Amino acid sequence: MRVSRGVTSRRAVGAAVAAGLLLSAAAACGGGDDDKGGGSKTSAGGTELKGVTVSVAAKWTGTEETNFRKVLQAFEKQTGATVQYASTGENTDAYLGPKLAAHNPPDVAILPQPGLMQQYAAKGQLKPLEPDVVSEVSQNFSPYWKDLGSYQGKTYGVIAKAAYKSIIWYRPQAFSDAGVQQPPAAWADLVKDAGTLQDSGTTPFTLAAGPQDSWTLTDWFENVYLSQAGPDNYDKLAKHEIKWTDPTVAKALQTLAEIWGKPQFLNGGVATATKTKFDESITQVFGQNKAAMAYGGDFAAANIATTKAKVGTDAKVFAFPKAGDTAPAVIGGDVAVAMKDGKGAQALMKFLASPEAGKVWAGLGGYLTPNKAVSPDAYSDPIAKQLIQQMQQAGDSARYDMSDLAPAAFGATPGAGEWEALRQFVSKPTDVKGTQATLEAAAAKAFK
Repeated sequence: MRVSRGVTSRRAVGAAVAAGLLLSAAAACGGGDDDKGGGSKTSAGGTELKGVTVSVAAKWTGTEETNFRKVLQAFEKQTGATVQYASTGENTDAYLGPKLAAHNPPDVAILPQPGLMQQYAAKGQLKPLEPDVVSEVSQNFSPYWKDLGSYQGKTYGVIAKAAYKSIIWYRPQAFSDAGVQQPPAAWADLVKDAGTLQDSGTTPFTLAAGPQDSWTLTDWFENVYLSQAGPDNYDKLAKHEIKWTDPTVAKALQTLAEIWGKPQFLNGGVATATKTKFDESITQVFGQNKAAMAYGGDFAAANIATTKAKVGTDAKVFAFPKAGDTAPAVIGGDVAVAMKDGKGAQALMKFLASPEAGKVWAGLGGYLTPNKAVSPDAYSDPIAKQLIQQMQQAGDSARYDMSDLAPAAFGATPGAGEWEALRQFVSKPTDVKGTQATLEAAAAKAFK
């Protein structure tokens, strides 16, 4: 995990991810700072927090917000508390920064990057979890996931929601109609199949390269880079020990250009792609049949649920094709943190660490959790069950999302850093060296 800006030592995720991805209930539980062992469940009395209001902020909107609100409603029912939710938008730091400066942050915030949690913890802007909450985390999460929510030996965060980012969603009917017998396993086959789909009259991809949603482009890059350059180089680039002008980066960009550089492969061409939002990219495939495939993590199931397409039948996934020797396995996750003192904030943190919260969320779709106490049977769609198995089998090549481990200015800011550099690359995919120079300049400034 990334140590915050201003701290010189940074620790790579490395092979420890493999252990962290074990979601089986049989996995060993980790100890920790204030652990007393055994864990404990949030009270189900329904009145312990009556009259207490808890403010919560997260980036989620649309279907993701709707589902999260149902989780919060379960907390309200269980404790008697009242929860007020606000969306931060994609730039969580821009939303929370002024509130922290004014000493008026929400009680609980859901951060999209562990690096942001490290940044806030280093400034003393987060509240460590109380012993009973830490115990709940230790009982239900493996040591890797607990460590991802910790800073300098103290636990501050709960991985409230995980994302598996090494998949591509597709319409089986579109493949069948074009004569594509099975999903591609290698990048060359993906490019070939895209050509076959195009020749059959079906646009291969939608691409979410809009200014606010070009985080998807970083995920494309990370999958290709991890597969080609391997886990060790991935770790080095994530820590900026390898410069973005390195030949391994050039190779990954050249590979991406085999798809991004062909406007006929993209719904509406480059002009549409660079304006397309993530939600739109999914509904364009499964609600409007405008293309055969869309990139998106497991959470795209929630967007598909807003269409008539049925996940597992009309909408399926295949593993992100290998572009090199390594089968890519890129993982993301949202970290819940307490920003104010008070029993309401700590109670909600404990609830988010509990199996009760996970079971509610899992039943709504578009959700995965590293919480070992949430059974695969709790998930409402077969895709989630499939992905949990893939996460378990990821092995030591699995890595946490690179852009989420970087300083937010480089890896998590719309219109800047990696997001915008890759978005501009979609517009000019022949400019590999220029894109590398832009990436390196932004990374050097952010990691300084």
